[in-house]
Amino acid sequence: MRPETDSKIETVTRMNLARVLESGIAANDLDLDADMAGVYGLTSLNKVLFLMSACDDAGVSLTRFTEPDVAGMTTLRDVTKALTRHAGEVA
Repeated sequence: MRPETDSKIETVTRMNLARVLESGIAANDLDLDADMAGVYGLTSLNKVLFLMSACDDAGVSLTRFTEPDVAGMTTLRDVTKALTRHAGEVA
């Protein structure tokens, strides 16, 4: 994947997590390696909402991910890497 695509996906994940959290944390202030549930209080429902909107904005089908894939996405870096792997694929 190209660096500009990686950067776009990271921006998408940051913006969508900040929107779902509604905590006033700016997207750029989110730590890529922080546990989203432990540090930011992301609930299971909010994780689903976050992943759905991040996938939509990144142009990646949520169906690309299995339940274990989603469970393993505990940090923004995990989500960014997963979306980047599938960016540009035809669903």
